[in-house]
Amino acid sequence: MKTNPVERLVNGIIKENPTFVLMLGMCPTLAVTTSAINGAGMGLTTTAVLMFSNMIISLLRNFIPDRVRIPGYIVVIASLVTVVQFVLEAYLPALNDSLGLYIPLIVVNCIILGRAESFASKNGPVNSFFDGVGMGLGFTIALTILGGFRELLGAGTIFGATVMPSSYEPITIFILAPGAFFVLACLVAIQNKVKSRKPESKVAGSCEGDCAACGNGACGGKFFDTTVDDK
Repeated sequence: MKTNPVERLVNGIIKENPTFVLMLGMCPTLAVTTSAINGAGMGLTTTAVLMFSNMIISLLRNFIPDRVRIPGYIVVIASLVTVVQFVLEAYLPALNDSLGLYIPLIVVNCIILGRAESFASKNGPVNSFFDGVGMGLGFTIALTILGGFRELLGAGTIFGATVMPSSYEPITIFILAPGAFFVLACLVAIQNKVKSRKPESKVAGSCEGDCAACGNGACGGKFFDTTVDDK
């Protein structure tokens, strides 16, 4: 597979965004994005695990027997998640408490296992590392945007800072479970609408789409004869 680090970054952030395109990791996406800081924290935590798990699994891909590759991947990922959790407990205890059980559940996050199986096990460590960076950043951006909208509409704040006027009445449903589905659905719909817009190409000498008036068929369309043959 011919690839390069920049292509892997763009792929993870835009082309195959794990949240808005692949729709993976929905459990933490919907559960922890009650605020922008929680979304960013979960995203960056997952990014750290993704980067190093991809790189380590790529380095070990020729040594892990095929029969036990999934358990082998889980051992690597679980070790990294444990290290990340210890770091959060030591330096960011408030964030660690907010994310709670969802940090250990990173071990079975389908994004991490999916990239290990589909990319890291088949490519070199450098590209695998940047694939993890791209996917992680795409996940982080998606969770931060989702959390930001939910926090703004549900509490009138962004990253804990009040941005709405005092007259604004928070829509509390957006910081509850249904709000996560509403915001995610709207963001995915907007993305699909933007992606569906494709420039219309015109063939030189075409009839501008008026097939009935086209006598030469330059556009490849069918010439419709409107005359009636009475013979």
